[in-house]
Amino acid sequence: MLNKPSGYADYAAITAFSLAWGTYLLKGKAWDRPDPYHHVWFEKPQVSDAAASDGVKETRDISQKLQETNNQIVIFWGSQSGTAEGFAHRLGRECHSRFRLHALVADLSDYDMETIEHITKETLVVFIVSTFGEGDPSDNTAGLWHWIRSAKASLNNMRYIAFGLGNSNYKYYNKVVDVVAESLNAHGAQQLMPIGKADDAKGATEEDFITWKENLFDYFKRNLGHQEYDMVYEPSLLVEPDTSLELIDLHQGEPVLEAKALAGSSAIRPLLIKDMRDLFDTTADRNCLHVELDLSDFPEIGYKTGDHLSIWPSNPNAEVERVLDQLGRLHEADVPVLIKSLDGSKVKIPTPTTLSALLQYYLEICAPVSRETAAQLARFAPTKTSRLFLEDVSRNRSRYSAFLAATHITVGRLLEISTRSEPTTWSSLPLAFLLDVFPVMRPRHYSISSSSVVSPRTPSITAVVSQATIPDSIGGQITIPGLATNYLLAHHVKDKNGYSLLGPDAALEGRRVYAQIRKSKFKLPALASQAIIMVAAGTGIAPFRGFIQERARMQRVGKACGKMILYFGCRSLEEDFIYREELAQLQRVLEDQLSIVTAFSRHEGKKIYVQERILEDSERISSMLIEGNANLYICGSAAMAREVNNTISSMIQNVKGWTDGEMKDWNETKKKTRKFQEDVWG
Repeated sequence: MLNKPSGYADYAAITAFSLAWGTYLLKGKAWDRPDPYHHVWFEKPQVSDAAASDGVKETRDISQKLQETNNQIVIFWGSQSGTAEGFAHRLGRECHSRFRLHALVADLSDYDMETIEHITKETLVVFIVSTFGEGDPSDNTAGLWHWIRSAKASLNNMRYIAFGLGNSNYKYYNKVVDVVAESLNAHGAQQLMPIGKADDAKGATEEDFITWKENLFDYFKRNLGHQEYDMVYEPSLLVEPDTSLELIDLHQGEPVLEAKALAGSSAIRPLLIKDMRDLFDTTADRNCLHVELDLSDFPEIGYKTGDHLSIWPSNPNAEVERVLDQLGRLHEADVPVLIKSLDGSKVKIPTPTTLSALLQYYLEICAPVSRETAAQLARFAPTKTSRLFLEDVSRNRSRYSAFLAATHITVGRLLEISTRSEPTTWSSLPLAFLLDVFPVMRPRHYSISSSSVVSPRTPSITAVVSQATIPDSIGGQITIPGLATNYLLAHHVKDKNGYSLLGPDAALEGRRVYAQIRKSKFKLPALASQAIIMVAAGTGIAPFRGFIQERARMQRVGKACGKMILYFGCRSLEEDFIYREELAQLQRVLEDQLSIVTAFSRHEGKKIYVQERILEDSERISSMLIEGNANLYICGSAAMAREVNNTISSMIQNVKGWTDGEMKDWNETKKKTRKFQEDVWG
């Protein structure tokens, strides 16, 4: 027979025992839980922040920074893809090499924008800013964009010059640089030169920058009294071998990003390719890949319908070997190298690393070579013949355009062609020069073509593998192979010779790619009952596949869905009507809630585009947009989006009898309330 507890001592002992037993049972649940990110301690860091690592906190006051560095020029850059950033650094280096002027190249997001008010009139201010989407500023321009349009600052001491990057296929071509200049002028700043503008739609971004830069330097001489000197190459980086480094110390090709570059995105992870198929099964010369990735190994990563998936490609093996061979450094491919900044700027390339990792994973060695780069290469030419060739081909814009039109020239191929008559190596070409002219490798972003409700752990993308063409200045076309899509195609056909599919240190073994999820505002309305109109051409159908999948799932579980119309344009019914059978099946589920209208541009000798189908359907579209307040979505090329925009605006304006101003107000209200969304590219 058990004894009953008696007295406070017995009760205290029982209580203590119960607490201890309960605590033990809750181990791993309420306490001592395993850290899901414990593995991160054993990984190489993905986030590089030099300022944090050395304990030095950089000032966010640009006027203070200029006083500390004693620079005569500050070049602010706002860039989404890296082009404006590259131009800013090139301009800064050339200001010093040609005029001995010290320039601070500044990321707009590194400084508090209200401090530009204190920049003295002795400092020349240059803005190089890009416009993307429908008149949107780059992410790092957001601070300037909001401050300059709302601040009550006095900028009477500011002297500035501005250059914008844009694409005339978009409705608001170079809007950002225009707004920045108008706002600066309104606050009393002095604009020294007309605004320079680059137009990517004409393939003229590089040449437009060169023309503007030469006009700027002419202004330096004529109006500001600066003396021009003979140009001497001044590297911004020091690249030196260090054989004392061990393999474990090196960045071997894994993507590395600064913390602010990861904003709005997941971590970069080696994601398994779960499925991959070619949607153009009847077309021999074109491929359209449907790629499904598996998030199962990384529970911390998720996505939402309408988000983007970013793929980190690698360069083709042949191009890597070509550059190493031309430099005479094939035997040094795996020698560890350290990269250090010589001008105080941040080193954008992971270091320490190796030459092979630099050329395979960290630099865009397949990018077209600018005319200016070709001219600069001439000074390092190993023979007189190669020097004369480079000087001749880069002499003027039309000559170089004709040269590019004949072949897609990478740096490796240019070095090879220039010495073809007298084979030799470019052993005197500094590695630092290549790091200055090669863009840093960046991911390629794709609209996710699946629904997170239907496939929560397997996001998919849809990508056409094609030889992209851009117009040259003499009416021809320059062919440029797509880097990421050909990299994905190599995975599909298992071309291990063409690309390093195993990745750095075999991290991508088992058919994986480095990828990350990037958040997007391109979303379905919160209410499933809201009517939506979707307009797409080609792979622009990708996010709408996810939208329709999600609505079909809602329909299956008994949730009422609003009306949907999909206008889809492609070449022909047989050639590239992607997801045709799947869309038919979804239409059977959604019945009369989904209407699909097609436009074929190469079918039975006729050319019909989506905007024409919309015009034919004007009564229904007008009713849905005006009376029904439907959401409008456009995804595809900027040129297509512009035509669709114009067609719908003209149609609504005629129905309502509005003025141009009233039509503009309606459009802007639609966009501000997220009732009109676009996901377009150049």
